[in-house]
Amino acid sequence: MRDREAMLQALTCARSVEGRTSPRPPVGAVIVRDGEIVSTGATAPPYGPHAEVQALTQAGVAAEGAELYVTLEPCCIHVHTPPCTKAICAAGVRRVVIATLDPNPRVYAQGIEQLRNAGLQVSLLEDDKQAREAAELVKPFATFITKRRPHVTAKWAMTLDGKLASSTGDAYWISGPDARTWVHDLRDRVDAIVIGAGTARIDNPRLTVRILPEQCLYPRIPRGKPPLRVVLATHGQLPAHLHLLQPELAANTCVIVGETCPSEQRELLAASSVEVVSVAVAVDGHIDLGAALQVLAQRGIMHVLLEGGSTLLGSAFDQGYIDHVAAFVAPKLIGGRGAPSPLGGAGVSLMACARWLSNANVVTFGDDVLIEGDVVYDKGTAFDTHPA
Repeated sequence: MRDREAMLQALTCARSVEGRTSPRPPVGAVIVRDGEIVSTGATAPPYGPHAEVQALTQAGVAAEGAELYVTLEPCCIHVHTPPCTKAICAAGVRRVVIATLDPNPRVYAQGIEQLRNAGLQVSLLEDDKQAREAAELVKPFATFITKRRPHVTAKWAMTLDGKLASSTGDAYWISGPDARTWVHDLRDRVDAIVIGAGTARIDNPRLTVRILPEQCLYPRIPRGKPPLRVVLATHGQLPAHLHLLQPELAANTCVIVGETCPSEQRELLAASSVEVVSVAVAVDGHIDLGAALQVLAQRGIMHVLLEGGSTLLGSAFDQGYIDHVAAFVAPKLIGGRGAPSPLGGAGVSLMACARWLSNANVVTFGDDVLIEGDVVYDKGTAFDTHPA
């Protein structure tokens, strides 16, 4: 079996647990002996075995003298579980092929060094496409471990003239059913979905994952629990009829309010069985978005999907908190000066200061066009997990 074929299976294993491993990265591992796959593994839900250990356990004595293919550099530190490098060496693995380096500064390149010092053959994958795919899978973890906050993906659907809704607030539906299925697949890959109070009041969303297994981009194991539903409401004023405040959804919903929110308003929300958390308020009188993200990080939330309206998206953009954008453009025109665009806030003053997307990708879904990529605010901000 060639390296590319074995790593393809390892990537499939990693994708099967995407959105299910926070605060640890989704990793896949494959053990090959005499040209045949003898075992596979994927990161277990917190805080079970890492992918390499799962594969080694399944292989048993067959791991001795075998080759290990893993999507992420094996860890060499003890956090919740013992170092994978130690287990790999103890199993007698002969060769290790790694798709991408671990962005954790405590591990970066040191896992490889430990394995080589132990006499194992170690190499980084030479297939650039698979290396990029592996790095893409661990980007949320890279943000989480280096910036101490969740990775933020901002999603929106807009008309060809750049509107989120009409001047009356109507937005159903801008994009078509294929695009909406893709969004639910994205929801299935994140740890939390975040909206603002305005979106909650106007759209009254459920923020649930509504997708059949066969509609997913890749096969995944069932989730232990759905993504956390988060509403940012500075003053805590949310209508009692909202879906998110009803018994069937409230248990996995968190309302983040400002520290200036009246205690009686917090108690009213808590009576709906939602979790209520207070954070600092910024100088503009709204919730300090950085403080809200830190609260989520403390809960082990690694990847956040921001589905807010123009105000929340604009604030996140102004503060540099949007890491990835997934924007659908529908071939529709609605016009109207009062119709909102995706990014409110202050924005940039000069076109020369415009932010841009790296690793941009364009895909069509029926009549809709998806443009996604990583937001670059300044040169040199990207964490290189696979240097040349």
